[in-house]
Amino acid sequence: MEGDNSPDLQLQQLPPTSVAVSVNEVSFSYKENLIGALLAIFGHLVVSIALNLQKYSHIRLAGSKDPRAYFKTKTWWLGLFLMLLGELGVFSSYAFAPLSLIVPLSAVSVIASAIIGIIFIKEKWKPKDFLSCGLAVVGTYLLVTFGPNSHEKMTGENITKHLVSWPFLLYMLVEIIVFCLLLYFYKEKNVNYIVVILLLVALLGSMTVVTVKAVAGMLVLSIQGNLQLDYPIFYVMLVCMVATTVYQAAFLSQATQLYDSSLIASVGYILSTTIAITAGATFYLDFTGEDALHICMFALGCLIAFLGVFLITRNRKKAIPFEPYISMDAMPGMQNIHDKGMTVQPELKASFSYGALENNDNVSEIYTPATLPVMQEEHGSRAISAAPYRVLEHTKRE
Repeated sequence: MEGDNSPDLQLQQLPPTSVAVSVNEVSFSYKENLIGALLAIFGHLVVSIALNLQKYSHIRLAGSKDPRAYFKTKTWWLGLFLMLLGELGVFSSYAFAPLSLIVPLSAVSVIASAIIGIIFIKEKWKPKDFLSCGLAVVGTYLLVTFGPNSHEKMTGENITKHLVSWPFLLYMLVEIIVFCLLLYFYKEKNVNYIVVILLLVALLGSMTVVTVKAVAGMLVLSIQGNLQLDYPIFYVMLVCMVATTVYQAAFLSQATQLYDSSLIASVGYILSTTIAITAGATFYLDFTGEDALHICMFALGCLIAFLGVFLITRNRKKAIPFEPYISMDAMPGMQNIHDKGMTVQPELKASFSYGALENNDNVSEIYTPATLPVMQEEHGSRAISAAPYRVLEHTKRE
């Protein structure tokens, strides 16, 4: 009897054991998600602090008579150290959490930069700006809560398997065709719209984050004792990561020369995040096994974060460049020189302004414009006198 009952007892004990194992795996995967999300948030927060420190260093030097260069100040070097620390945190986050979860969290950098600008650089804000930050925070919360929960060891075999899978090969074919078409129109046809340039940046950026996750995951596994550095795919991914990062920075620098930085930040964030999530879902199969509710809530979080970032950057005022002169057309009470063809004479007591647009016959002699000296130039034995300007005379009838 005891021998007959023992198998039944063993069979009855197996299901609870398997359920406990699955629960442990789920809790462990959520723990990895949390570690990755916290590392990404920490990294983007530190990067925003670093950028604002360097900005503060430039502003302080510009407002003082300090002859030192910006790279000779402690504040700038502190900002550089914090930037490297933040980038290291973002890089490490890719090894723990899915790519589709980490990429949208770059909205934290925009939120933090806006808040730090209010506190330290004394930037003026309106109530609608706080609403924009609130939307971005809500979107970030939804992203972390309903982000994909797929976890896979970044071994050389797994990465190679994903690299030659037909969904990713099809995605790469479409991306290469689109990239070549955009590059042709941008270089040959001079189509330099901001969407075209930032689409080039986003397509390169999607490959950057795919390779970053592979490199970071293989490095973390190697540190944990499972050596992955002897796989050739690691060095292929490393080279692709560096190359795409360099070309991405080149296109970004071209965009900053043509368009406002706030517009680049908002449009670039939306395009780069969308394409990077698509690449992660295709290469790493981030949303495999996720139910429709989680996918819809994650998409809603992305849309809210997009809206918040767009409103934050849109509400920022553009910097007004310094003009060391006064526009003639903008001077109140003065006639337009283009309307009546009146001569413009240099004013005696002003270095950057030009005035005396009206008749000077009734003005005291001390305010009459001085006569410029006649320049003489000798060529051999001949002396040629030439005035560097043409003197225009006017009468009272003019």
